[in-house]
Amino acid sequence: MAMALRCFRHLPSLLYRSSFATSRGLPQAPAGCPALLLDGCRQCVRQILLTRQLATKKAKGKGQSQARVNISAALVEDIINLEETNEDMQAVVEALKEDFSRNLSVRTSPGALDHIIVMTKDGKFPLNQLGQISQKSPQLIVVNMTNFPESTAAATKAIRESGMNLSPEVDGTIIRVPIPKVTREHRESLAKLAKQSTNKSKEALRKVRSKSVNQVKKFKNKVSEDTIWLLEKQIQQMADSAAAEMDKLLAAKTKELLG
Repeated sequence: MAMALRCFRHLPSLLYRSSFATSRGLPQAPAGCPALLLDGCRQCVRQILLTRQLATKKAKGKGQSQARVNISAALVEDIINLEETNEDMQAVVEALKEDFSRNLSVRTSPGALDHIIVMTKDGKFPLNQLGQISQKSPQLIVVNMTNFPESTAAATKAIRESGMNLSPEVDGTIIRVPIPKVTREHRESLAKLAKQSTNKSKEALRKVRSKSVNQVKKFKNKVSEDTIWLLEKQIQQMADSAAAEMDKLLAAKTKELLG
């Protein structure tokens, strides 16, 4: 008991240095600390540091919420790679941003057709892998299907059903794509597509979150309930942050499209 009390007397000073723990590692156990005492002081401090990072509730009231949880990835790397989880979520955001830039422009450009997916008998291919895309004039884009003439019909269908309000015309292996006049109806159609793309991206984001939470729950019999709660909270915060970024992208794109 005396040895245990001696170990715990060191905790205030160890916790005082907790701000350095995440970058420099946890402090070493005091001399004479028995290894069997809760698996060593190092184990004790690890748990306490995690517990101290628990989001404390602010005074209840309008406009107030819980403080953010910020767990050191190094402390839980044996359970889950939080950095990888965050990267996966940000990848979904970046994919949405790229989709907005490439496919949801008021002015159609050759690059907007590049990644239209064409269903062929040999599988799915981006249009730019099957045909040569060029802009002949401000009002006309041409897709030359000479290298894959058998896919001309499939490419034409993919362009027509791309949701970009395009009406391709076929002349042998040449697909002519007149650029439509920018109407209010067309702008509104693009805005709806932006909303649909955002919803799909949020669904992909939820899958990343669920996968990460399930990974954490596998350790519920090996670590404390507080640790599991903290990790789930951290993952949810990452997902909320990514979703908020998507909402900002959607708002900006909608404003751009509708003017």
